[in-house]
Order: sequence, then structure tokens, then C-alpha cells
Amino acid sequence: MATATRRLLPTLLRTLTGTRHAGAARGFATGKAVGAAAVVGSHTAKWMQDTSKKSPMELINEVPPIKVEGRIAACEGDKNPALGHPIEYICLDLEAPAVCKYCGLRYVQDHHH
Repeated sequence: MATATRRLLPTLLRTLTGTRHAGAARGFATGKAVGAAAVVGSHTAKWMQDTSKKSPMELINEVPPIKVEGRIAACEGDKNPALGHPIEYICLDLEAPAVCKYCGLRYVQDHHH
């Protein structure tokens, strides 16, 4: 089985990438990895320079912590699943608000006994 996999892997890489170089398939030889970092850097710098608009971090910090009954919050990022992120289950045992690692929404346990 391992021998067959070793024989098929180079063929599969050539088919998917259209090249004979394994390094090019990973973006090393073509410089795509370096180009992607430049695009991300310029995009971030563009919205950080415009001081008339709030940054995404500022906007998400304006949302008050969401009160949840129980000890576990399930965050999807949006009510519409197509616009959200993978579901993250957040433990609310601490006093401080728990933060979703994907969208930054904060959750607290609702103590209304």
C-alpha cells in the first residue's frame, strides 16, 4: 500500500498543480507565500489608516457581553449560519466575560436566581 501511495503522489501533485516541482505546489518556488503576506499587510494598513471609521476590534468591543443561562455558551458568530463561523462552545465558569476566539463576542453567565 505504501509503495502504491509513493508512486501516485507525484502524479497527483503534477495533476493538481500543473508542474513537476513539489516546491512550486507549496508556493515556495513561485513566491505566492510571500505575496499573500504582502496583500494581508496592505489590507490591514488600509483600514487602520482611515481614522474616520472604527476598526473591527473597536466595533466588536462596543457590543455588550451576551448573558447566557447555564454554564456553556455556543457561539456561531451570526444568527445566519452562512455568515458565521464554526460553532465554538465556551465555558462560562469565570467571573470575567469569556471571549469567542473567532469573532470576539463576549459571554457571561446570567445569575438571576
